[in-house]
Amino acid sequence: MGRNIILSTFPSLLLVHGAWHGPWVWQSLVERFPDIDIHTVALPSVGNDPTALGDLYDDAAVVKAAVAAIDGPVVVVAHSYGGAPVTEALAAADNVRRIVYLAAFQPDVGDSLFSTAGGVAPPWWEVHEQSDLKGKGHIVPAQPREVFYGDVEPEIAEQAIAQLGLQSWASTQQPLTEAAWRTIPSTYIICEADNALPPFAQELMSKRAERVLRMNSSHSPFLSQPAELAALIRAELSA
Repeated sequence: MGRNIILSTFPSLLLVHGAWHGPWVWQSLVERFPDIDIHTVALPSVGNDPTALGDLYDDAAVVKAAVAAIDGPVVVVAHSYGGAPVTEALAAADNVRRIVYLAAFQPDVGDSLFSTAGGVAPPWWEVHEQSDLKGKGHIVPAQPREVFYGDVEPEIAEQAIAQLGLQSWASTQQPLTEAAWRTIPSTYIICEADNALPPFAQELMSKRAERVLRMNSSHSPFLSQPAELAALIRAELSA
């Protein structure tokens, strides 16, 4: 999805969602940027058909293509798992001015999401491996209300839960071959009441970023505190 804005003095903004989610998560945030050229992607590692899910490298290819299609400078915001394909995709992207990691994985070369998480599946991951299809399988999030949406209004949380897809198991296992944050300035936004990606893990990864910001929010501030999140991102567009 893209929205063309004429005569904007800001860079474009590309929003990359996390695992199980889709471009729909950004709606409330997008509404707060009427003057910005905004783009989103739908990562192929998320879907409803467990046999048709993409992997990390498929996601990275979609992100790379989306950035290449933007004429001019762009700031990329990556949420949660989205940090992994963004990091993989953009090391050579000349028009990316900054990457904003929003409660996101900021891995290094050789890391996978699984290894970064300690090599053990979190207890709220329901892993469905398919032994008959090599490399296939999917993950379902248990207790999404508590894990993702702790400070989100109940009605909004229920609407989000109804739209969650399956997440590719392979996408969590594959190692990165590039680390875009080594060549592109980055900002990390720590969500301090996050039950999905623990704040202590965010603190560790944020040491790789040039700047660190904080929100007293759950894993989904685009749903619970969109105005506050928009203000932080706007400042990064101006940096």
